[in-house]
Amino acid sequence: MADTIRVGAGCLNQIPLDWSGNRRRILQSISDARDAHVSVLCLPELAITGYGCEDQFLSHETAERAWASLVQIAPETQGMVVAVGLPVWVKNAVYNAVALLIDGEIKGLVAKKNLAGDGLHYEPRWFHAWPEGVIVDDKFGDLHLPIGDPIFKLGGIRIGLEVCEDAWVADRPGRLFAASGVDIILNPSASHFAFAKQEVREQFVIEGSRAFGAVYVYANLLGNEAGRAIYDGGGLIASAGKIVAEGSRFSFHETTLVHKTVDIERNRLHQARTVSRQIDVQGLSEIELPFEWPKVTRWDGQEPVPPMSKDEEFTRAMALAYFDYLRKSWSSGFVVSLSGGADSAAVSTFVKVMLDLALHDLGEEGVRNRLPHLDLPEGTADWMKLFLFCAYQGTKNSGDTTRNAARGVAQALNCDYAEWEVDDLVERYENTIETVLGRKLSWKKDDITRQNIQARVRAPGIWMFANIRNALLLATSNRSEAAVGYATMDGDTSGGLSPIAGIDKHYLRQWLRWMETEGLPESPPIPALSHINVQNPTAELRPQKEKQTDEDDLMPYEVLDTLERAAIRDKKGPADARKVIQIVHPEYSLEEHTAWTKKFYKLWCRNQWKRERYAVAFHVDDQNLDPKSWCRFPVLSAGFAEELAEL
Repeated sequence: MADTIRVGAGCLNQIPLDWSGNRRRILQSISDARDAHVSVLCLPELAITGYGCEDQFLSHETAERAWASLVQIAPETQGMVVAVGLPVWVKNAVYNAVALLIDGEIKGLVAKKNLAGDGLHYEPRWFHAWPEGVIVDDKFGDLHLPIGDPIFKLGGIRIGLEVCEDAWVADRPGRLFAASGVDIILNPSASHFAFAKQEVREQFVIEGSRAFGAVYVYANLLGNEAGRAIYDGGGLIASAGKIVAEGSRFSFHETTLVHKTVDIERNRLHQARTVSRQIDVQGLSEIELPFEWPKVTRWDGQEPVPPMSKDEEFTRAMALAYFDYLRKSWSSGFVVSLSGGADSAAVSTFVKVMLDLALHDLGEEGVRNRLPHLDLPEGTADWMKLFLFCAYQGTKNSGDTTRNAARGVAQALNCDYAEWEVDDLVERYENTIETVLGRKLSWKKDDITRQNIQARVRAPGIWMFANIRNALLLATSNRSEAAVGYATMDGDTSGGLSPIAGIDKHYLRQWLRWMETEGLPESPPIPALSHINVQNPTAELRPQKEKQTDEDDLMPYEVLDTLERAAIRDKKGPADARKVIQIVHPEYSLEEHTAWTKKFYKLWCRNQWKRERYAVAFHVDDQNLDPKSWCRFPVLSAGFAEELAEL
């Protein structure tokens, strides 16, 4: 029996239902692990199919093809122990399972006990939870194999599994492993990115190692797998209650590997010293198999990495999401209607950061290889002109401030840029409607109508450029606007991707100031963003003499964000939400608090139909409003009428 073992966690950038591609990346990770002399490799949850297959998990063919891939992968694991996830059918039910490949053969399956059914997770729609303590033999392909929650005893070393959510619940399976003397716990995961979430993962990995006296190996997915969720990778290894190795996060590579040599005997000593540990003499059911552990001759491996700031996490997550969405949708670049305001500037800036980080991670040749559908010229100097086209579409209500800001940002980004006016289109629409109505349109009577037509006439031209360039049109609405419907449908919401619809305006403005002055080492600050950051946000749809601003139309953005968190994240009613803003924003009067609370709830309820129509948005914050993945609300409701009346 070995005293020291080299363990590894492989993080993979998979694509749902990409059978050959997913298999190739799994085999690459196994090969990399073999080169690093790893004996035990943990790969992500549902790595063979991809995590985001949605209702295709209910297709028999999905499971059959996944099994066929597993059969092809198994022979490449000779001399190793590899855990890899896939869906399986047992007695006409689908289970989220992990196959144990041992010395080139499939030896058994562990099924997930605790299914993730909150937020953007929807596992109970497709999978059944496996009952604790149950192991059955069933036929999978040509093999009869055990499936359930066994411990695998290999060459005297016990290995158990917690599958993603299993480690997040209070009654986690690891408590049983501790009672049975498990040496190594593997956690194949598909844990989406959210701010500061890596710190939470580190906590349960550390606690799993400390409390259960085991080596703990955590593997995660990587990249924008299926469109909305972003996975940060960042594999973790803990031993003796400490993180001993951590993989890179937000890598642009298809696979990453973190590995470390760990001392099994040191963890066993910890178990022996823990007198309060309740020993289960019978223990969990074990599958005992011969396995010859290789002798470890060196102790090197990756070290823990310092935590990232919120701004750095956000920047790296968005850049990777842009890159993956671009390549997985086979698009040729991005198109943005650049208004000279914060939202469109942020959406455009991420393209520059994406290219900077991709070139840093992959190099010029690596970027070419990952984007084979693009004909990128030699040298990277003009790549931004291919990746991003921006247009400023002015009207008589546009000011020099926004026009100059848009031009300055476009020049700093070195993107392809144009300016044109849309007044004639607005006038033609207004003249047509005035003829039908038999009266003139006025700002007093037709304010919203006249604002909206200016936003909408900008859409066809920018859509044309997206079509001509075979590019993704990026919508520019943020989460604060989505909460209250402060957006023109088929105007600023136009696009095939809405990257910042999950971010509030208050933080977005803070991030733009950070990007103006700090940035990343691989993507330096952009001083030209100062033209954006000195402005008060404005739609610029009313005559200039009215000095329109977003906050005059709505309320201060910090108040809007506080109300949004109270009402939507915390599910508070109007009276309790008003109490929250009274505490958080005492600088305003009770009359203002009441008026803003009423406005928020009325606009929130009336505009669910808009949120239902938003383009795909990246999930970066566990306060998302996306009704397709996070926050469900009826399109038609009473709109808190009684509650608001009581205010």
